[in-house]
Amino acid sequence: MGVLLLNSIAIFGQVLLKPDRVFDGVEVHTGWVVEIEGDRISFAGPEKQWKAKSGTQEIVLEGYTLLPGLIEGHSHLLLHPYNETSWNDQVLKESHAERAIRGSVHAERSLMAGITTMRDLGSEGAGYADVALKKTIDQGMIPGPRLLVAGPAIVATGAYGPKGFHEGVNVPLGAEPVSGKDEAIRAVRRQLGNGADFIKVYADYRWTPGAPSMPTFLPEELKAMVDAATSAGSYVVAHASTPEGIRRAVLAGVETIEHGDGGTREVFDLMKEKNVALCPTLAAGHAIERYRGWDPQNDPDTERIKNKKRSFRTALESGVTIAFGGDVGVYPHGENYRELELMVEYGMPAKDALRCATRTNAMVFHLENLGEIKEGFTADLIAVKGDPTLDIRLMREVYFVMKDGAVIRKP
Repeated sequence: MGVLLLNSIAIFGQVLLKPDRVFDGVEVHTGWVVEIEGDRISFAGPEKQWKAKSGTQEIVLEGYTLLPGLIEGHSHLLLHPYNETSWNDQVLKESHAERAIRGSVHAERSLMAGITTMRDLGSEGAGYADVALKKTIDQGMIPGPRLLVAGPAIVATGAYGPKGFHEGVNVPLGAEPVSGKDEAIRAVRRQLGNGADFIKVYADYRWTPGAPSMPTFLPEELKAMVDAATSAGSYVVAHASTPEGIRRAVLAGVETIEHGDGGTREVFDLMKEKNVALCPTLAAGHAIERYRGWDPQNDPDTERIKNKKRSFRTALESGVTIAFGGDVGVYPHGENYRELELMVEYGMPAKDALRCATRTNAMVFHLENLGEIKEGFTADLIAVKGDPTLDIRLMREVYFVMKDGAVIRKP
């Protein structure tokens, strides 16, 4: 059975969860119960079809909706909000040890907020601290979501930061720089060998501070990295915000596009054709504009917000697969609900947003037996009061959390 140390409550034998309703990752059901044996769901369906077993413990969740544990698609556990400390200063002034300790706190906050699985999109200058964080969670040393980690990530030489120093100053970088196919392939193999689950590349970025983003890698460099990762049984995801950066990454064979701010109908149609998902990270841009003084309640939308709304609506219209992931770390860990709320505000039905955060992300990230409440699936479950498919704001308060059959939080 799944047993997590520290804050978990071990359940022995069978446990039966009796909520008011169940969102199974696809639809909402009333009159359902969910039975757990060890770390697996042994029954999910109408209560009248459940066969009672002696010794079964019941947890009544009256007034609650039971959901699969959320799968966060774009996070940075080793970062904290930029209005506390700028990204440059986090990379330059905070030690790897300090950042790893922060990461352990962030991991617990995420789990308590209902994030039972998390894809971490790069250590941002902290080496392989994300790999170590994953290991300590897997070993039960600290509480946190199961992690998929990218390690340092890969950038084109000269196209990442921190920047703003004269050419004689060598500073730590937020990712590993490479040039040419040979260096790119070596970096992919090195990162996978050091424990990265997948490879993140920056298909476009600012070449100088304040400049607009431009494509970074040549198509053949991107293709070489995808081929190297695929050969090793892994895959590549791409930071990309320009149409050309997105196009190059998609044609190279990446599996997800992160951000996609400047996405056009043409590139979203291409993504749909090539079965590449979009992780729009709406909440990050929203948070950064707020840090700059924008008040979303009283001020008109900034150009950044207008563009993000436009590109997200275009993506919805194209039918491209959309993954849930907000770039949390730019804003506080544990407030992952911000992305869900903005997905709904920008035009996606609440039920569809919840599908993105559960079943869709499980499928896109190759996670077997996760993202749905179904017999034989892993017992990662959460509960919120009321019906979040009608009011997504209810996801702000998660009252019940189970990971691998162990109760982490209980009303």
